[in-house]
Amino acid sequence: MHKRKKYVGLQRRKARAGYLFIMPFIIGFLVFMVRPLFQSLYMSFCTVELGAGTFNTVWAGLENYWNAFRVDPEYNRLLVEEMTRMMVYSAAIIVFSFFIALILNQEFRGRALVRAIFFLPVILSSGVIIGMESNNQLMANLANTIEQTTSGVSITGALEEILRTSGVGVRAFETVFELIDNIYDVAIASGIQIIIFLSGLQTIPKSMYEAADIEGCTSWESLWKITFPMISSLFLVNWIYTIVDFSMRSDNAVIEKIQKVMIEQLRYGPASAMSWVYFLLNLAFIGVTTLVISRGVYYYE
Repeated sequence: MHKRKKYVGLQRRKARAGYLFIMPFIIGFLVFMVRPLFQSLYMSFCTVELGAGTFNTVWAGLENYWNAFRVDPEYNRLLVEEMTRMMVYSAAIIVFSFFIALILNQEFRGRALVRAIFFLPVILSSGVIIGMESNNQLMANLANTIEQTTSGVSITGALEEILRTSGVGVRAFETVFELIDNIYDVAIASGIQIIIFLSGLQTIPKSMYEAADIEGCTSWESLWKITFPMISSLFLVNWIYTIVDFSMRSDNAVIEKIQKVMIEQLRYGPASAMSWVYFLLNLAFIGVTTLVISRGVYYYE
């Protein structure tokens, strides 16, 4: 009984520490985000008339949503393309970060340096660095030089052409080769996930692997029967983080479309409607996939 009370008290202290840790975000959200959130929701049902330093809203019902789905020639196509791209790239990021974390968890010389190198994507993914990268003339000239010296020869391109002419699994192979060609983007987006997986791997007691070796388990069996179950909850965390991060990327075609409607065309109502549709689709996707993944998550005390 005493141990039970002590355990409950420890859990409460951990819960309080967790709430204190996220309190700045909660306060910031309530102070700075709640009002704009409901304002954008209201504007999605209105026609926004801009004036000299002011704007007026006229209730329009579902007109903005109707225009987004039935009138705009691009929005539906961009939604489907970006949601499909998000599913494929998010799965690739999770797999890539998991196996990189497995490698970085091994003991070898220069492990700290290699870990620092794989943490660089977190730094490179900052807004300033991305801006420097996208507007860097030196990098552009370097890319052109590499392309000219290689005479346009691409191994993945040649393999893709062979498989396309053979007619075997064309669409699947095109997706795989697209991921290979964009491995830089996958690596850039995997920094945080690698760190989370690595922290989970380091919490697994070595005695479990030693006991498995004594029982005759192979490394492959240990991976699926010890490593994977023990950090399965982190797959759920990384999946949600990856989806949210991908939906806010600067090269997201849906976001670019919304910005174009809002900034260039000054149509705040349709832009708000498009934003809410995209937000709700992402929320629904996160909810469904979380429900599916959580069934395979192993929680341990």
